[in-house]
Amino acid sequence: MRRSSTEIRYGNDINAIVLRVVLGLSMFYGHGFSKWQVLFGDGEIQFSDPLGIGVTLSLILAVFAEVICSFLIVGGLLTRFAIIPLIVTMAVAIFVVNGGQNFGKIELPLIYLAGFTAIFFIGPGRFSLDNLIKG
Repeated sequence: MRRSSTEIRYGNDINAIVLRVVLGLSMFYGHGFSKWQVLFGDGEIQFSDPLGIGVTLSLILAVFAEVICSFLIVGGLLTRFAIIPLIVTMAVAIFVVNGGQNFGKIELPLIYLAGFTAIFFIGPGRFSLDNLIKG
């Protein structure tokens, strides 16, 4: 049985929202929230500096990607722009921070990178703030 283009489009929209919500919330709760606490906590900042730009700036960029951009992705707001810092962050995690490590160290960032790249190409879908604004 052949599916109509409306059924296919609806399926793509469901795929998009599932990817956006699961990856965005997982990134926030699993990674971003703890970095947020370090950035705005009272102690000395201890964080890696994989790009040589300074510990504080590295942490700020990670928090921006993993907290702010994650929430934009979940809501589907400025999706293709917000996904770029997350793609870059995961690429740095794979190739710089964990470069040369065994597969177990890069597996999770690789899964995030694949998911974020998929969202970049498929877009936010019909069930997003981007689509609502676009009208």
